[in-house]
Amino acid sequence: MSIIKSIEQEIENHIRKAGYEIEEFTLKISDRPDLGDYQINDSMPLAKKYHKNPRDIAEDIKKELETNTKFININIAGPGFINISLADGFLIDAVNQMNIDINNNIDKKPPRKIIMDYGGANVAKSLHVGHLRSANIGEALKRLAKTLGCEAIGDAHLGDYGRPLGLVLLEIQKRYPLLPYFDPNYTGSYDDIKLPITNSDLEQIYPEASLKAKNDENYLEESRIMTSRFQNHERGYYDLWKKVVEISKEDIKTVYDQLNVYFELWKGESDAEEYIEELLKICKEKKITQKSEGALIIDIKKEGETSPMPPLLLLKSNGTSSYETTDLATIMERQQKYKPDEIWYLADARQQLHFEQVFRASRMANIVDEHVKLEYIGFGTMNGSDGKPFKTRDGAVMSLKNLIDLVKDETRKHLNYDIVEKDKVEETVSLIAMATLKYADLLPFRSTDYIFNPAKFSDVEGKTGPYLLYSTIRMKSLLTKASGLNQNNYSIIGNLDSRDVIMTLLKLPTILTKSFDLKSLNDIADYVYTLTSKYNKFYASNKILIEKNQQLQESWLVLTNIVYKTNLLLLDILGLKVPEKM
Repeated sequence: MSIIKSIEQEIENHIRKAGYEIEEFTLKISDRPDLGDYQINDSMPLAKKYHKNPRDIAEDIKKELETNTKFININIAGPGFINISLADGFLIDAVNQMNIDINNNIDKKPPRKIIMDYGGANVAKSLHVGHLRSANIGEALKRLAKTLGCEAIGDAHLGDYGRPLGLVLLEIQKRYPLLPYFDPNYTGSYDDIKLPITNSDLEQIYPEASLKAKNDENYLEESRIMTSRFQNHERGYYDLWKKVVEISKEDIKTVYDQLNVYFELWKGESDAEEYIEELLKICKEKKITQKSEGALIIDIKKEGETSPMPPLLLLKSNGTSSYETTDLATIMERQQKYKPDEIWYLADARQQLHFEQVFRASRMANIVDEHVKLEYIGFGTMNGSDGKPFKTRDGAVMSLKNLIDLVKDETRKHLNYDIVEKDKVEETVSLIAMATLKYADLLPFRSTDYIFNPAKFSDVEGKTGPYLLYSTIRMKSLLTKASGLNQNNYSIIGNLDSRDVIMTLLKLPTILTKSFDLKSLNDIADYVYTLTSKYNKFYASNKILIEKNQQLQESWLVLTNIVYKTNLLLLDILGLKVPEKM
């Protein structure tokens, strides 16, 4: 239990001792810091319940609170607002609790198993800027969930089973018709065959094949046949498909590694294939399917619903599976293999209808336990300076690799080459660039579109990732220089700046819980900046290393260590790594 949560429980008990029942009490940070650290606004709702004057209720509660030495400056304002501050002695004890274990300042969630689907990269296609948000937000939410005591399992869930792969395989056949994969008389092993194609080739092949399919109906039909062939595990074609997936997956992993994004599962749509037959059987037995123009659909519209809700496409008219089918089969797989309490899906705002359809159909088919929470977590777009989705100069959607390179180039302009060792330059540039990119992406509320300016967000001044890295490095440097000094006991607050840092530290559990509940990292991103800025103000006004009062010096070093550890925790949740120097 966090420090602030324990205080809330104490206040709740005092309210009960004053004669008033209250279901759940939460401290509110004061709108008037001159009157107190916090304010208690419960007198008004209690007045309605007990038919008493709220001011009289506030007086009763105030008398009870005054018996607790942890509280000072208890006063009543207006019709019954109670202002309250925390005593220095309590704050000193709180800091020492945090110094023993940073987890003493965190409220854990009830244990639960959460599967997070936040990759969504398509095999044989370039990862583009749109893939950043899903991976970035999803990874941070997973780390947050683990910090709060949940078992979180990230799944890349690759797009590896649809017609785009049929197009890629068809174009490979057109270019290399003599490959053994296309020889019906070949009986040897495909394992040792070297495919004359790199991932860069694949990234060029798909757009070219896609354009051909748009302009040539025969080519499009051939791609449909090719899709059916590898989906039906036809020898040669299925083996080529596996090879293409393998090549592409390695490149996708490389990009995600750069972003400090890691998945516990590298599943794809294809992994759900073995569940599709069972899924179709269940849906038919429950009589929730119907034929429509040769396709098999599920009418998911609820009785009395007036807004449009198109049916879910289960099987296309040619008998192939749809994205909805594989998503339903994936839910079956996750239910049977992992038995999760929740499944979260990270996808851009345009996918909301798709997931509503899938969730409704899964409930109708009863393929997931009733208690399992299915949640779609949508997000907005990263835009360029023109307010439109980030693109290259020629108007094409920018690849994620190119965006990363662009940010690295901007980062190099700010690097202090005098202190960074030559063999560490590229590693440091990469870490700072990722902090630039990821922090800017997590700073707005997830559903908000935002403008990404590489020059602005790579600056070490202002609300940026590099500012946070630089400040955290400086904290570590201070602690290293003070390694021979006592850093064990906090005993004196000393001044208002250090008190302000402590009060900010006490907000941490509220911020973490809010971020988890809203499934957004903007509060954490904002909080770590606020905490860092307040510490920097404290640091600038106090000469810690030359302070003659040893008791005060030790207290300030303890406080520095707690802020440093808190920063490391929060930066890790956000997926930012701190370099040695910058």
